[in-house]
Amino acid sequence: MNKKIVFILTGAVIAALLVGIGLGRVIFPPSDGHAHAPADTSAAMADSNEPSIWTCSMHPQIQQPEPGDCPICGMDLIPLESDSGADLGPREMSMSKASRALADIQTSEVIREYPEAEIRLVGKLEYDETREKSLTARFPARIDELFVNFTGIRVKKGEHLAKVYSPDLQTAQRELLTSYRADPNSSITRAAKEKLRLWDLMPEQIEAIIESGEAKDHFVLKAPLGGVVVAKHVKEGDYLKTGEPLFKIVDLSELWAYLDAYESDLPWLRFGQDVAFTVESFPGETFHGQISFIEPEVDRKTRTIPIRVNVPNTDGKLKPGMFVRGVVQSRIAEDGQVYAPEFAGKWISPMHPEVVKDGPGQCDVCGMDLVPAEELGYVASEKESAPLVVPTSAVLRTGKRAVVYVEKPDAERPTYEGREIVLGPLAGDYFLVTSGLDAGERVVTNGAFKIDSALQIQAKPSMMNPDGGGSAPGHDHGTKSGATDPHAGHDMAAAIELSAEQVTQLLEPYLAMQSALAADNLDGAKAQAKAMMKSTGHSGPMPELIHDIIAAESLDTIRRPHFETLSNAMIAAVKKHTNAFSGELLLMHCPMVYSDRGADWLQNSEPLQNPYFGAMMLKCGEVKETLGMEPTDHSEHAH
Repeated sequence: MNKKIVFILTGAVIAALLVGIGLGRVIFPPSDGHAHAPADTSAAMADSNEPSIWTCSMHPQIQQPEPGDCPICGMDLIPLESDSGADLGPREMSMSKASRALADIQTSEVIREYPEAEIRLVGKLEYDETREKSLTARFPARIDELFVNFTGIRVKKGEHLAKVYSPDLQTAQRELLTSYRADPNSSITRAAKEKLRLWDLMPEQIEAIIESGEAKDHFVLKAPLGGVVVAKHVKEGDYLKTGEPLFKIVDLSELWAYLDAYESDLPWLRFGQDVAFTVESFPGETFHGQISFIEPEVDRKTRTIPIRVNVPNTDGKLKPGMFVRGVVQSRIAEDGQVYAPEFAGKWISPMHPEVVKDGPGQCDVCGMDLVPAEELGYVASEKESAPLVVPTSAVLRTGKRAVVYVEKPDAERPTYEGREIVLGPLAGDYFLVTSGLDAGERVVTNGAFKIDSALQIQAKPSMMNPDGGGSAPGHDHGTKSGATDPHAGHDMAAAIELSAEQVTQLLEPYLAMQSALAADNLDGAKAQAKAMMKSTGHSGPMPELIHDIIAAESLDTIRRPHFETLSNAMIAAVKKHTNAFSGELLLMHCPMVYSDRGADWLQNSEPLQNPYFGAMMLKCGEVKETLGMEPTDHSEHAH
């Protein structure tokens, strides 16, 4: 028994000595001129630069001897190095090559190119207003017979519509015949013909009157254009006065598609662009049209901008009222113009974009002068107008600030400098850069947050803490940007009252939005907000909140404060109307969102998926309560 105690004590002493030696090497690293340096000096110095302690940027009290995940929030641990260099700038960090490899730091060159963005739009088909024609009575008449006696009939130009009796028309025919017999080429004859033409008689009908030499008491009205009769305003036996409506005919060989675009999509949309779209009636088939009009103002209810697209429909497959999903492929130049080499040197009609010619002239449809493509916002040059772009993974964004970490090219050790930049539009997997970077520089595309976290631990300026020093790192996410009030979520949520029926309708899209935010899916989150709008309408505190979510340009804006406000309202409503949902809901809490209180949200099942940070801190938080059953202590679920 005594031997066992001795062995245990001895083992504990040895372990304590090893830990002390390890900490001593980190806190007091051996100097380069140590008298007892080993023979292989370079290898020993390389070893001395290796990190022996790994810590969490959000919880610096966590220190481990090897890389891994933080046991509190699940974030990747970062190396705690003691040899970062005394001559570094306030926003610079240096690490050994081994540390860079362990942290998986990857860089990408800043280049000039035309990034391609895919703009998705939704809307529906409508009549082409320029191809609608209302037929009205040009003279007093009685409808004796209707050949088009119901709506929806397709007629061709010149086909009969109705047979009418009109003493006025009979008198006009006699005037034509009398003047024609006296002198076929006289001005009186020409005036008589013009009168009948203005009464919608077709040229062949006027010639038939002259050939027959007889004024008829009944007359057949014919269609002045082909199309579909979409409205019928008369019945057999009706007496009509001049100007009363008869029919409305629409030519469906071309339609208009009204699509809704977000404000953030406008930089990518130009008059004359091709729009590819699909309809549910013909799955797998793609139709095309051209943007012919962009509304000059934003819809105040939906916070979108209507885009009108001219759509050819010669085969008649497409029908007004169909729901369409459109896609615009666009590439943008440095000055905000759209790069479109197919329009190089072309002239386009400003009223009818389908009219494109190789030189100046007039529109074949309306006669307006054509304009150069450049005047409509296009550019066709190759490289001189290409913008600077960086991958989205290189940019750390918080509120209105955007930070990248630039690799210093001439440093002896891997060294990275934090730099604030001004971003342009988002184009697929790239951001356009307005200022702050130069072509040829290399930016960190993987591991930037780890570098930023290490700077926080050293009390240097970082994305989360732009001034450096101050409060503990990572504990003020909600207010550092200056964009949000940390108490706004609770104050606004208190004004939202939801009924049990609304809880039932909103819960499914809310949970889907939570999943989309956890997956860093901006479009998916907005889509669920639109689904909520169908249940809430467009007026009141909740619709106003949803409008703000739909109009948000970034995940950060949706998360704080909008999603927190929505979550607080949903949590209060779910607790009040427990019969509005079946099963159980998990009330989650993350203490890192706001330093004074954190933030809550709802999930329908584990594992915990943090919507406020997404992939950055996906597992940060804990199960606070289970709703739909008796309260249970879930402290053991903390992540």
